[in-house]
Amino acid sequence: MLRSTDRIETSHAGSLPRTPALIAANAARAAGAGPEGFEDMLGEEVVGVVRRQLDAGITVVGDGEYGKAMSSPIDYGAWWSYSFQRLGGLELDLEGRWATESVTSGPGDVRLTGFLHRRDRQRFAEAYADPTSGIFTGGDALPPFPKCTGPLTYTGHDAVAADVANMTTAMRATGAREGFITALSPGSASRITDEHYGSQEEFVWACADALRPEYEAIIDAGLILQIDDPSVAENFDQIEPAPSVEDYQAFTRIRVEALNHALRGLPEDRIRFHLCWGSWHGPHTTDLPMADVVQVMLEVNAGAYTFEAANARHEHEYTVWDDVRLPEGRSILPGVVGHATNVVEHPELVAQRIERFAARVGRENVIASTDCGLGGRVHPQIAWAKLEALAAGAQIASGRLWRPGRRDAVASG
Repeated sequence: MLRSTDRIETSHAGSLPRTPALIAANAARAAGAGPEGFEDMLGEEVVGVVRRQLDAGITVVGDGEYGKAMSSPIDYGAWWSYSFQRLGGLELDLEGRWATESVTSGPGDVRLTGFLHRRDRQRFAEAYADPTSGIFTGGDALPPFPKCTGPLTYTGHDAVAADVANMTTAMRATGAREGFITALSPGSASRITDEHYGSQEEFVWACADALRPEYEAIIDAGLILQIDDPSVAENFDQIEPAPSVEDYQAFTRIRVEALNHALRGLPEDRIRFHLCWGSWHGPHTTDLPMADVVQVMLEVNAGAYTFEAANARHEHEYTVWDDVRLPEGRSILPGVVGHATNVVEHPELVAQRIERFAARVGRENVIASTDCGLGGRVHPQIAWAKLEALAAGAQIASGRLWRPGRRDAVASG
């Protein structure tokens, strides 16, 4: 995994804006109408998005999650819903129980409620229901999701093989030094209704076994595996009443243990872990503080950790690293530009954000990144401008952090 040995390397959290042609093709496929030659088209699109990342100044590139279908320019769920086509043992839940009912339980009688019962949604119900508010999510008209009705199996071998082939071909065509592909965590995969396993712990571990082949395929291809796991922080908002921090940490460690089981034997220096608080546009007043989840995050067997650090709810939490020691040999990829605002961050602000983290964990242990995926969350023109600002800010920070005589940038851990 690249490290910032002579400059601040740059990356992003995964999802990038799909082109109109790709969105239209995905919509046609969802309707059962083709299109012919889709696989070749997708491969060309991945080459294009990798090249555009490099042109913007991104050094650790991804496939933009183009293999995870979006059929609309605004889509908050493709990072998760792609897995429904890659797991056996699922059936469509036409009743929408995933959104309305409690689906899991854990230590301390912690119970995860349905999507519509988030505490943030309850507190700001009027705003969430108002189409003019900027946080409207479609009201109660949510799409049907699957439920687990039989033993989980992995059926996505062809799909992940295509993802890997498209990414490796794009890297060869563009000369990219390092590339990554995202994959769902067991904890996030298990946030659907279970009618087969009976206990949430058993279901989470079944998800771990089912998803391991996807992890292996990405790493075996020489790519970086990014585990997407909003559940580690985001689940807190779906628990009513709010649990104690200790109970929530115990609840979450079951998911971390299952993930580490799925990652067993895989090289940590080829794995990075993405933590966020759900990524939707909303107040986020019920987010769990970073200080209460950072140690649980560091228990994941990964070589690097990506997390939100640029938005108005979490930017102040860079000071967590005053008290938390980053394990030796590991890196962080803090978000230094965000998806929650259409304002494009000034490169100088980006540089200052980078330097805050470098002063605390060492410059070589920081890669500049985004809070979350930009695809499906902000307009494509704005998304690419944000990546350019990220790269420009990293260049400014690099000039200062590697300035001759600068001593405060030496690794502290």
